[in-house]
Amino acid sequence: MHQRIVILDFGSQVTQLIARRVRELNIYCEIHPWNKIPVMDAQTCGVILSGSPFSVHQPEAAMPDLSAILGKFPVLGICYGAQLLAHLNGGEVIRSTHREYGRAHLVSRNETSPLLKGIPSNSQVWMSHGDTIVSAGPNTTVICSTEDVAVAGYERHDVNAFGLQFHPEVFHSTDGTAMIKNFVVDICGCHQDWTPNSFVDETVNALKQQLGEDTVIMGLSGGVDSTVAAVLIHRAIGDRLQCIFVDNGLLRKNEFQDVMHSYRDLGLQVTGINASEQFYSALRDVTDPELKRKAIGKAFIDVFDAESKKHTNAQWLGQGTIYPDVIESVSHSGGPSQTIKSHHNVGGLPDYMKLKVVEPLRLLFKDEVRRVGRALEIPSFILDRHPFPGPGLGIRILGDITPEKVQLLQDADDIWIRSLRDAGLYSEVWQAGAILLPVYSVGVMGDERTYERTVALRAVTSTDGMTADWSRLPHDFMAKVSNEIINKVKGVNRVVYDISSKPPATIEWE
Repeated sequence: MHQRIVILDFGSQVTQLIARRVRELNIYCEIHPWNKIPVMDAQTCGVILSGSPFSVHQPEAAMPDLSAILGKFPVLGICYGAQLLAHLNGGEVIRSTHREYGRAHLVSRNETSPLLKGIPSNSQVWMSHGDTIVSAGPNTTVICSTEDVAVAGYERHDVNAFGLQFHPEVFHSTDGTAMIKNFVVDICGCHQDWTPNSFVDETVNALKQQLGEDTVIMGLSGGVDSTVAAVLIHRAIGDRLQCIFVDNGLLRKNEFQDVMHSYRDLGLQVTGINASEQFYSALRDVTDPELKRKAIGKAFIDVFDAESKKHTNAQWLGQGTIYPDVIESVSHSGGPSQTIKSHHNVGGLPDYMKLKVVEPLRLLFKDEVRRVGRALEIPSFILDRHPFPGPGLGIRILGDITPEKVQLLQDADDIWIRSLRDAGLYSEVWQAGAILLPVYSVGVMGDERTYERTVALRAVTSTDGMTADWSRLPHDFMAKVSNEIINKVKGVNRVVYDISSKPPATIEWE
């Protein structure tokens, strides 16, 4: 059993970034909602309290009983977590005269504080809060300040607790990872032994125990997540894993044939099904993004159910669900984080399918999935593929779906992805795709007036998809791609580039 850090989620949209920073240190951690505090067993080394959209003064603010934690485990409160610790300790937390958001720099720090060991005196940090800590209460010492925030960090000596008003987990806190390491390694005493190889060994052993002699069926998507999940399950139970790959008519150009070949090279038992017409029928005249996702999900279940009935001895359904799927679809285990949009592989199965679900990657972020895939020796051309949404091009065609629109977008997308590869830019981009907009515009080709469609190109940099920035690609390269799409894809006369970041936008348009 690995030691663990428990992260209590108070509703922050960046709680998962705390987990990422801890995981990057090869330390296992779990996120639990503040109102469902787990049993603190012998493997627990410390507890981190996340931020929150609430104020400690609001009636609906989270006020958990921390008596089983404080004084028994080291505790780090971040933003709201720091305010909560101060408030519960009889300190003073007041509403700020203005919201403090953005970059700040430490102007003083306590060099003897173990939390700030090795941190430069002018370290950049990221503020995002509406309340200010005036006093953290008795038995506390201020350990750092910024120009505008007197109590940017404090230490409570009687219970080995620390509070940071800023967010060390975000990218803009330049020494944030070092602070988190100081906490989880030096203060909590965690061993840095949670590695991809250890995950593979432990997960395969756990799957053997969980699945016994049962048979698993699994719908594959061609993406990294389902592939890694399938290889893990296959390593545990061999050919008792029966895979199904459905061509929903919304895949990228030539993807069905290419992916089937890759799966068979991995030794997986895969049945390919062309169900394009069934999906197109289910999507006819559907324009709302959520309704499209639901229609695609239902059509997949119908196709999958029909095929699964041929496997009468199957007791389990394998899925490639990963942590961001869970976090974005529903607040983690009933916590307060807000739903952004539904995901096709989260939310369970219809009762009539009578299958139990096995999700070996459910607690991993995307970059962790790739590292596990490398430990499994899955080829890099599979692992390094950009993420592709489960609903496929169905959510990259804004408006209704037709076979003609799909073919048009496949052709444009193929030029876009191929161009990135040819220019050596594919690996510099985390995810890229083309989007067909419901926009016509006037153009001129030769001496003729055209009135044709618009394609938007999207490319972002990220590590896990929870936050993303648009990719700064060379202008000459973009001009070449635009020119090729307009010249070679009949029906398109305008190409635009999406320069929105996440947040406030999402990576996909729907």
